[in-house]
Amino acid sequence: MRIEDYALIGDMQSAALVGRDGSIDWLCLPRFDSPSCFASLLGSERNGHWWLGPTGRKHATRRRYRPDTLILESEWDTPTGTVRVIDFMPPRDVNPDVVRIVEGVSGSVEVSTVLRVRFDYGRIVPWVRRTDGHLQAVGGPDSAWLHSPVPLKGGDYAHRATFHVKEGERLPFVFTWHPSHQSMPAEISAEEQLHETESLWTEWVSQCSYDGPHREAVVRSLITLKALTYAPTGGIVAAATTSLPEDLGGVRNWDYRYCWLRDATMTVDALISSGYIDEAADWRAWLLRAIAGRPQDLQIMYGVAGERRLPELELDWLDGYEDSRPVRIGNGAVEQLQLDVYGEVMGSLYTARTKGLGADERAWSIQRELLDYVAEHWDEPDEGLWEVRGPRRHFTHSKVMCWVALDRAVRYVEEFGRTGPVAKWRELRDTVHAEICDKGYDPVRNTFTQSYGSTELDASLLLIPLVGFLPIDDPRVAGTVAAIEKELLSDGFVLRYPVAEANDVDGLPGAEGAFLACSFWLVEVMAMQGRKKEAEELFCRLLALRNDLGLLAEEYDPRYERLVGNFPQAFSHVPLVHAARALS
Repeated sequence: MRIEDYALIGDMQSAALVGRDGSIDWLCLPRFDSPSCFASLLGSERNGHWWLGPTGRKHATRRRYRPDTLILESEWDTPTGTVRVIDFMPPRDVNPDVVRIVEGVSGSVEVSTVLRVRFDYGRIVPWVRRTDGHLQAVGGPDSAWLHSPVPLKGGDYAHRATFHVKEGERLPFVFTWHPSHQSMPAEISAEEQLHETESLWTEWVSQCSYDGPHREAVVRSLITLKALTYAPTGGIVAAATTSLPEDLGGVRNWDYRYCWLRDATMTVDALISSGYIDEAADWRAWLLRAIAGRPQDLQIMYGVAGERRLPELELDWLDGYEDSRPVRIGNGAVEQLQLDVYGEVMGSLYTARTKGLGADERAWSIQRELLDYVAEHWDEPDEGLWEVRGPRRHFTHSKVMCWVALDRAVRYVEEFGRTGPVAKWRELRDTVHAEICDKGYDPVRNTFTQSYGSTELDASLLLIPLVGFLPIDDPRVAGTVAAIEKELLSDGFVLRYPVAEANDVDGLPGAEGAFLACSFWLVEVMAMQGRKKEAEELFCRLLALRNDLGLLAEEYDPRYERLVGNFPQAFSHVPLVHAARALS
């Protein structure tokens, strides 16, 4: 199954991937970053999955989301009739549920289902028993119930059923997780939850302020971003998956089920720009809790509730997606120094204030502490935006974002009457700006470079005009954009930076695809340059990379003409929203 063959369903606390064949191959409960109970995405069927569809049939004839929702409908046309499966995760009361309603559309269709529950990332085969016609699976701290309208038979560590569905019939299956030490949870009404879930999503979408020509793509991206928020805390995860490879068969496999400050701030910006101020308030509250303490202890990412320890482990019992090993959980990049996050945090909070988010004294106190840290450490090398695992460098983008942190602090004082050493911030802002223009710019080639003294380019340099570091008509910006278009385009899409064995920047072997966010940045820059026709053409090419449901992974690999990387990826959908607005 290709990465783009999957659909996302979720309840804003966790998410599942549903294949075009009707199989749920990835589901972590009760949170995004919990151990999975279905993990065949990263292994095989023996690592857990739940298939439901017409007997002997593979891919659905068609599928769609119900308009303005995260409710998936897959339909199969067969010689004897048509059947539909409705998949969704209702907003959670106490325990998480996955609901699958089989609906007869026409004729009579034989339908089959196979359930293999495997806790702890496919490692634990649970003990299963039948209770009053239901199934209970127990393994360690985890327990799951399947409330089924048809009896299932066990064998070969799986449970199966075959049944017929006639036109007009609807058979609901409900899968519920809960801690194994608790008693059986109350059974929900699938039909009532379907109605409530649809109402929740359509009401939320109705608040969207974007009404441009690309509304369908923007709304689907906003729904995806909302689905990646962790409702109890306001945290926002980067993706719903771990270890989907950036290089098929390679080692560039990372766990993205955590809250990167960078990704989250960009997500908040996209939501704010589309009229969603409550999400900004929730995220700010999460941020203040997560980073509370000494500013020197700021991390680039946290768990969904603000956890700081995210140790990176390799799961050697999983074969990896298309043999892409190792499969990792946790993320060692949590220990990295990435100076750009200070600029992203300050920039996002500033944007939220300009859009109406109320003042918060505690927030400003913490922001001032962060600025003190920037003032002391802005001139140090770091691992940068792309979390390189090679040597630390003076990345130009990191310095630009330190400038952003100082610039937004000055604006806070000037526009919102906050107190602080504004003269010091202005002076340091100018010092940082001058150094970047001196050490991060190559006057011979007329382009900014990836790091001080480097000859390499980096797509993050496209952000220079987007964050206001230099105006779009500055000759140095024009030269940088031209150089990136000349040297970093692959099949018309923008690479992050040159990736080759001879390049020791990221410290990893193998190649990778085109990082989709970078191409969306180029769309914005082209629009700012007045190159609207070129920008629109590139934007439409990018939209064509989405799967049939409007979802994007982290990258697109022109070598294989496939999406690669974790899925769906917030860092791809965020700049889609911004690019659409730029074109409007």
